[in-house]
Amino acid sequence: ARHGLAQRGRCMGSVAPRFRSILRRQREGAGLRHVAREASIAEEEEEKPEVPGDFWKWNGHNIRYVAAPPPAAGKDAPIVILVHGFGGNCEHWRKNLPEVSEYANAYAVDLLGYGYSDKPAPPAAYPSPDQLYTFETWGAQLLDFAKDVAGASPDRKVYWVCNSVGSVAGLQAAVLDPSITDGVMLLDPSLRMLHWRKQFPLQRPLTSALQTMLRETQLGRWFFSQVATPKGVRSVLEQAYHNPKAVTDELVSAILSPGLLPGAVDVFLDFISYSGGPLPEELIPKVSCPVRILWGEEDPWEPLELGRKTFVGLPNLETFEPLPGVGHCPMDEAPHIINPKIKDFVLGGGGGDQ
Repeated sequence: ARHGLAQRGRCMGSVAPRFRSILRRQREGAGLRHVAREASIAEEEEEKPEVPGDFWKWNGHNIRYVAAPPPAAGKDAPIVILVHGFGGNCEHWRKNLPEVSEYANAYAVDLLGYGYSDKPAPPAAYPSPDQLYTFETWGAQLLDFAKDVAGASPDRKVYWVCNSVGSVAGLQAAVLDPSITDGVMLLDPSLRMLHWRKQFPLQRPLTSALQTMLRETQLGRWFFSQVATPKGVRSVLEQAYHNPKAVTDELVSAILSPGLLPGAVDVFLDFISYSGGPLPEELIPKVSCPVRILWGEEDPWEPLELGRKTFVGLPNLETFEPLPGVGHCPMDEAPHIINPKIKDFVLGGGGGDQ
């Protein structure tokens, strides 16, 4: 196999209670496969808290993931892979993974550059043919993860459940190899309004100039330093979530901790300069499986009506379902709504309005 699994990696971060439960169940059951995390960020020698999950080697990079204990059906159960959005990581699925694992072989994975996955430095020149943080890269990562780690194949297909920009990565994976995908569920998918084709002609040079200034001057690093604090992360999350009570200290820590690792600022500045690549409305017609979209009506970043206008009527779109009283991250803000809908999608059934 292309992945080599050895001992558990260590890095900074807090372990959510539900993830502690998952890991305890893994240790008591089939056991954990471990991986050695390379010391690319280890200028310091002191012991650091253990990161929940395992690491998988992909194209020379360590990719963090969390695998829930398999359900009673074992390998006969479906495969479900949960994909986070911009600035997120596996912990954003801490309220979903345990329930999904009751009927599916369930995984959450950190995209390259995010969470506790490696954060290789992007090319100095921009744009570059060697650009790392693109949907093509992440789609390839997810596809290889599905095959190498989850064991997906034409006989054991995967369901992708994705949030925000992770939706584009999941769709890209489904397009790259349709033979292993049974369905894609998108939660508030990114509309990619900074894509060059969605900008007005007069807006393009201004947007490009701002992206260059943030990327190539200290302004971008200063901006990131203001956001990458407990107060800054809480403020951003309180914009994204409709219910402020859902923005807990646990959530703030889960999002912030990996954002303080070396390389995180370079990934952030590289991605906000990314105005090319695929659009979700271009990818949905290219998949060969049902696509279901769930959309928080109170999402301040991806407006519901613009999403409805963009996606409803596309080939392969099975459902476009608004979620009243929910913001941009419904899997975390309203798991009591999302978890049954994931189960319905994976095990069969219908629902939702177009």
